[in-house]
Amino acid sequence: MDASRAEVCVVACAEAWRGDGEILASPMGIIPRLGAELARHTFAPDLLLSDGEAYLMAGDTVEGWLPYRAVFGVVAAGTRHVMMGASQLDRFGNQNISAVGDWARPRSQLLGVRGAPGNTVNHPTSYWVPRHSPRVFVERVDMVCGVGYDRAGGRFHEIRLVVTNLAVLDFDTPDRAMRLRSVHPGVSVSDVVAATGFPLAVPDGVPETRLPTAAELALIRDRLDRDARRDREVP
Repeated sequence: MDASRAEVCVVACAEAWRGDGEILASPMGIIPRLGAELARHTFAPDLLLSDGEAYLMAGDTVEGWLPYRAVFGVVAAGTRHVMMGASQLDRFGNQNISAVGDWARPRSQLLGVRGAPGNTVNHPTSYWVPRHSPRVFVERVDMVCGVGYDRAGGRFHEIRLVVTNLAVLDFDTPDRAMRLRSVHPGVSVSDVVAATGFPLAVPDGVPETRLPTAAELALIRDRLDRDARRDREVP
């Protein structure tokens, strides 16, 4: 079975939680959510998934009670891995979801800082960007919400992966600048470089992002996302 770009992105998001053990996975967005559920059903059975309000869920089954106020204790303890969105990201992983333009008089007011600072200094953080472009991947973010590697992030600071509709990126470089980890099938290295507003670290021989297995595709299509919501996020 041929995998769609959206399904490749689901698997790439799932890989962010590989090896995390029994922690709270907090995916934000359709494809990150499907990725966390896929990981839970396959290689990461110990992951905890919340409905975002009060319960820990396994599909339609309630496994436990986790009211929103208790999430802050999980954050502080470092037993969480969140995959957030980003309106802007720079080469060291600083994230902006608050405002675009001058801080005193922004062109666009967005979500606000929200929990991004606490997330990035307390536990692993990854990012999902459904439209990889120079408008998102900028030389310098207009406001720092999530903390990047060029700032004092602390001993628990870790930006694990950045997954986009074109590629997977990480910060596995000597200066912790963003690196191209893999390109999705049908995407070239030059496509990703052209869609990024700063110089990317590009190793020799960039591999393709792995395709879903037949079993993973069956899970995505027949159980996790029968309504194909994934294709609305990544056509």
